[in-house]
Amino acid sequence: MRIMIRSCLIICMVVLCGCGAQAASTTPVQPAKKEAPRENMSKFDAARRFSQVLDLVQRNYVKDVTQVELINAAVKGMLQGLDPHSTFMTSDEYKEMQETTSGEFFGVGIEISLENGQVVVVAPIEDTPAFRAGLQPGDVILSIDGQPAQELSLQEVVSRIRGAKGSEVELGILHTDAKSPQTVRIVRDAIPLVSVKSKPLEDGYYWVRLTRFSERTTDELKEALRQAQKEAAANGGLKGIVLDLRNNPGGLLDQAVSVSDTFLKNGDIVSIKGRDDSAQRTYTARSQDDDVNVPVVVLINAGSASASEIVAGALRDQKRALIMGERSFGKGSVQNIIPLADGSGLKLTVALYYTPNGSSIQAEGIVPDVEVVFEPPRAEDKDNPRLLLREQDLNRHLENARDKKEQRNGKGRDEGKEQLTRDNQLRMGLQMVKSLPKIQEIKTEAGK
Repeated sequence: MRIMIRSCLIICMVVLCGCGAQAASTTPVQPAKKEAPRENMSKFDAARRFSQVLDLVQRNYVKDVTQVELINAAVKGMLQGLDPHSTFMTSDEYKEMQETTSGEFFGVGIEISLENGQVVVVAPIEDTPAFRAGLQPGDVILSIDGQPAQELSLQEVVSRIRGAKGSEVELGILHTDAKSPQTVRIVRDAIPLVSVKSKPLEDGYYWVRLTRFSERTTDELKEALRQAQKEAAANGGLKGIVLDLRNNPGGLLDQAVSVSDTFLKNGDIVSIKGRDDSAQRTYTARSQDDDVNVPVVVLINAGSASASEIVAGALRDQKRALIMGERSFGKGSVQNIIPLADGSGLKLTVALYYTPNGSSIQAEGIVPDVEVVFEPPRAEDKDNPRLLLREQDLNRHLENARDKKEQRNGKGRDEGKEQLTRDNQLRMGLQMVKSLPKIQEIKTEAGK
């Protein structure tokens, strides 16, 4: 529907000062009829106001702007004003968003959020350029290729950071522990789609690392667990799992539910509550043949967000796992992706989620049962300061003949044990998962 706008008034005054002389120029235009301010406008009145502003800007702004540009900017501003996670996506941005969960894409590999007007790193994805460049949860992105990040919407920041494989992006970064910003140049690369990695720590005890929640995360998790059970069969079977969700920025809700269900036989996993009954739903666990029954310790930190917090909260409240590490990020809102007819889309916050005991995670996060602060490695380990996982660590990676020979001879390196020497949280997680059966036995005896 086209709304015709009658002529409106703009008074433009230019004042030039110099040498004690003044010159003024005014352009009179017929004034618009004033309306009494109203707190509650009808939809028609609100649409009329928007159309008037759109017409005024398009006809009088200092630069030429198209109506499409103005409307897209207005819609983005409307959604940005709601919360940090709601946004409008152009057709290109919508396509990019779909690629992050279902297809290959190129970039630096970080999850970001908008906090108090600043673009903040939620977590770098492992085995990505951002991870290798040393970006950490809580770092503030000040600029992208010289353009201030505060001038851009969150989706525009994402689009500018992405780019062709091999190209370079320059980020102005303020690290959490720094007093002055730093320029970081990162070469874009393909972002790995494998989201589950696992390594044995000791006979029967496995480190299972989830880097994010994408379309195949649950399938990859179950495959990794089947492989662990097969490998552990010769040494008494699978005895315990350290489920590592540190620096996992989240992802798909259905994958968070199915990952939780892998460790639960029954009971609630998460509840979704919106502003009306139609937006409310409770997800529950169901017994499956491949449910995991061994003791579990879950590692979290400030980079564990969204779907990671759903899993940690469900396993904690159902007393299925011990949560260890540091308080999580605290993103407890649910966004729906809504495609529009022209190929664009909305990401709109529609509900908050609650753990089985009714706790909201929004802005609070998951508080671990046992708090263990990460201790940086020794100076001689600077080359590998954080979680060390490479191509050879991936499930189903291609092997060369030497690898196979070493594995047959039992001489392959134990990357799990190597990681234990550098990661105090993982070491404590292993100690606790080994102790859980005895702790439970003591607790049972004390309750008699």
